[in-house]
Amino acid sequence: MSKSSKPPKSPDGRMSLGDHLRELRNRLVKSVLAIVVCTIAAAFFKDKLLHFLMTPLPACAANGQPPAGVKHCAQIAVIGVTQPFSLTLKVCLTAGLVAAVPIWLYQLWAFISPGLHKHERRYSLAFLTAGTPLFLAGVTCAYLLMPTTIEVLGSFTPIGAQQILPVDGYLNIATRMLLVFGLAFEFPLLLVMLNFGGVLSAKRMAGWWRGMVMGITVFAAVATPSADPISMLALAAPIWLLYFVAVGVAQLNDRRRRRNNPDADLDDEEASHVDLSVDAVEGAESVAASGPAVASPTPRASVPSARAEQVDDDIT
Repeated sequence: MSKSSKPPKSPDGRMSLGDHLRELRNRLVKSVLAIVVCTIAAAFFKDKLLHFLMTPLPACAANGQPPAGVKHCAQIAVIGVTQPFSLTLKVCLTAGLVAAVPIWLYQLWAFISPGLHKHERRYSLAFLTAGTPLFLAGVTCAYLLMPTTIEVLGSFTPIGAQQILPVDGYLNIATRMLLVFGLAFEFPLLLVMLNFGGVLSAKRMAGWWRGMVMGITVFAAVATPSADPISMLALAAPIWLLYFVAVGVAQLNDRRRRRNNPDADLDDEEASHVDLSVDAVEGAESVAASGPAVASPTPRASVPSARAEQVDDDIT
């Protein structure tokens, strides 16, 4: 066999550890290339992207006063010679990551799909169809919350002081919120993906609901830069809802599996069938006794009384 020829794939999707690592490397390379291509494409629209991200920022008017309907404003400043280039690179990279969502989501699914049955691989299109809107919904939620976040953070400015906001500081908050919200909205889809892969059951997912609600709340409190409960609940509440939707989808999938295979919830040892049937036994044949003839026992009457008592003791 030549080195270039690949070994045939197992029909049930079994792979060695080396094959898994090579598959993971190939999927990562394809995802990174897609992000790089989308980042380069986003560089042609850098001015529009910067304007789009700067729109939620309450910039002060020419006279230094906040715009109508805004209590606090900030003077936008760019500090440093290399900062405009780094800002542009950061914005384009974030846009490339968002634009390449369908590609790297597909690569993630394709890495897991070899362990699925053929009829379960048909859900790839549904996975991508649901994954892309969920990520974009998280990005949209973060963008809509950005003015509230900036206003809450600006409210801590001392009275009489003018807030000078470096662009890099604001864009760090903005890009982090966009990515964190987008990835957070993918978490319930990840649970569904693990359920379809047979890794996680709906019963176990439902048993984690208290810990999940608490964990999602803590994550939302840490992920949102502002300390106001509105931003935290705006991130936590949709993920709570999506988590319970994921549990419902997993229950429907497990119910379908049990209809097709009653042993679907059992492990390999429990699901192994043991043949307990008993084969019929043919009729017994009579066999003539062989060997030396057994002498008839001595009549008890002919045994002395002392000897008879000893025999009785030995028997008892």
